[in-house]
Amino acid sequence: MYPLVIIIGPTGIGKSSLGLALAQKIGGEIISGDSVQVYQKLDIGSAKPTPTELQLVPHHLIDFLDPSEPFTAAQFKESATSLIEEIRGRGHVPIVVGGTGLYIRSLLDPYDFSQHGSEEIRFKWKEFAELNGNLLLHNELKKRDPETAEQLHPNDVLRITRALEIFELTGKTLSSQRQFKDNEYEPLDPSILYIGLTAPRNLIYQRINQRCVDMLSQGLIEETLNLITGGYGPTLKPLQSIGYRHAIWFIKGLVIQSEMLRLLQRDTRHFAKRQLTWFRRDPRISWYDIETDPSLILESVVQACRACQSRVK
Repeated sequence: MYPLVIIIGPTGIGKSSLGLALAQKIGGEIISGDSVQVYQKLDIGSAKPTPTELQLVPHHLIDFLDPSEPFTAAQFKESATSLIEEIRGRGHVPIVVGGTGLYIRSLLDPYDFSQHGSEEIRFKWKEFAELNGNLLLHNELKKRDPETAEQLHPNDVLRITRALEIFELTGKTLSSQRQFKDNEYEPLDPSILYIGLTAPRNLIYQRINQRCVDMLSQGLIEETLNLITGGYGPTLKPLQSIGYRHAIWFIKGLVIQSEMLRLLQRDTRHFAKRQLTWFRRDPRISWYDIETDPSLILESVVQACRACQSRVK
């Protein structure tokens, strides 16, 4: 059996570069584990691979959904699991690259996505958010399920509404209905190689600050404006993600561009901190510091992949 490689880390750390180099070295195909890269027309803000990079090795779960369509962790788990089997069947190595913690965790640990929902309850809470604002909606979840509320940004209306919906349907919190606990980690299957990229915080923040500058120069505001003028409402989930919601603030005249950049950099740094907090709890991850020579990291990961493959033959 071919190994499954998972590469995680905070935003801007270089996951995509390592995944691409590794795929070329070991005959891999990349599965995106990013919740925004799935959407068409959201290229700059999601830091999608370039057209040239996409041609170097096969990529999956990138650029295939209209921004108006929902995409959940359950859908990711189903799609990624199927793709892993297909890629192995072709004699290639599946490499999952991404920083969406719940997506990655859904592949590694049992997670119950079988709850049936209520359109009526969802509509009620969506209307509540429209009338009262996202912060008050988040406060409602805090009253019922503080553990889940702590993990969700107030602008993540879709997941907040889902958690409220589950509480109303079952009388139980979303966090209590997980089949695993966030602080409990089952041993990994021997075929899985779980890689994490890290760096000193000041270096991560420097990279993030520069990445935000680059996104603006590449046309993040123009990309966002094209989406809105193309009929996509600013309250759509992907347009509430980091980068796009900041561009919308500028487009609406709520902030000047320099302030938009400052807030974008700040919120991206906060997001990276939350990502690291999520991943660092998992003792199964083998960490690599990006201050090390990239070629040495690549060679070390290649050797780990070969050792993993020899274990599972």
